[in-house]
Amino acid sequence: MKRVLITGSSNGLGVLAARLLVAQGHAVTLHGRNEDRAGRARQAVPGAEEVLVGDFQSLEQTLALIGRANQRGTYDAVIHNAGVGFRDPQRIETGDGFERTFSINVLAPYLLTAMLLRPQRLVFLSSGLHHAGTPAVLDPQWRSRPWDGLQAYSDSKLYDVVLAFAVARRWAGTFSNALEPGWVPTKLGGTAGPDDLTLAPVTQAWLAVSDDAQARTSGGYFFHQVARAAHPAASSAELQDELLAYCAALTGVPLPS
Repeated sequence: MKRVLITGSSNGLGVLAARLLVAQGHAVTLHGRNEDRAGRARQAVPGAEEVLVGDFQSLEQTLALIGRANQRGTYDAVIHNAGVGFRDPQRIETGDGFERTFSINVLAPYLLTAMLLRPQRLVFLSSGLHHAGTPAVLDPQWRSRPWDGLQAYSDSKLYDVVLAFAVARRWAGTFSNALEPGWVPTKLGGTAGPDDLTLAPVTQAWLAVSDDAQARTSGGYFFHQVARAAHPAASSAELQDELLAYCAALTGVPLPS
């Protein structure tokens, strides 16, 4: 039995991955951004061990969630599933002054990675749209660029792969990987998603707990349990270090060596 934390698990792919892991006998901790979402998570996955509450739009709430999680001990795996999509018609700034897509999709998984008691496995949820991401840390807060929600999302998903690969390079003994679930009909993906929803959460769960040799690797990018090529920039040590330094400067929290 492994202990697994899944962020953004009150609906969609997070719930589906949680159900798979609970059915396999693992101890799963869910996450909802508020008490209402946490209640939905409990109802959706009654076999889960517990639910943590915290809104990743808030630095204070994210840090408080990390503190509560660490009080419960080390997780064997963390699945960074929480995310916001690309339908914001204009730039939305959080109370901390960060662009919302970046705050939820990038800064939150960075902080959890940097501050949680170190798990053996980290799973970052990306998207095929990461291939359209900007391969540089270029105005991630969208202060000088005209707002483009789709580009902001694509950038954030590329940054998630960069984070996964950066951790894989820096932390020996930790399996850190990224994946794309496909375009599936979820709240984030929309009802037009043509890919198989039943397959979408399988790779998350597999990377989190499987003893298969390929799941016990690091620095990989997967689609339906098969390795595929990520954006070439994600493997750049220079870009990885630039993103880590940027996140550390925003939060005051460096990634431990």
